[in-house]
Amino acid sequence: MIQVKEFVDSDTSLAEKKANVFLAELQDEQVINISYGSMTKPTPSGMNAQRSTILVTYKTLSKVNDSSE
Repeated sequence: MIQVKEFVDSDTSLAEKKANVFLAELQDEQVINISYGSMTKPTPSGMNAQRSTILVTYKTLSKVNDSSE
């Protein structure tokens, strides 16, 4: 089955770190595509903060039923 998982920057965690932890759990052949986007968000102090989003498209591993009779 093909699935997607989205990682978004927040005030307390970075998308990059979470995506890398997730990708380390996958086998290379499971990864189909990785997309990245970023934007700036104004903060209450008037500064701009960058926010990033990473989308991973991947294949789940098939579980084979062993029904040898």
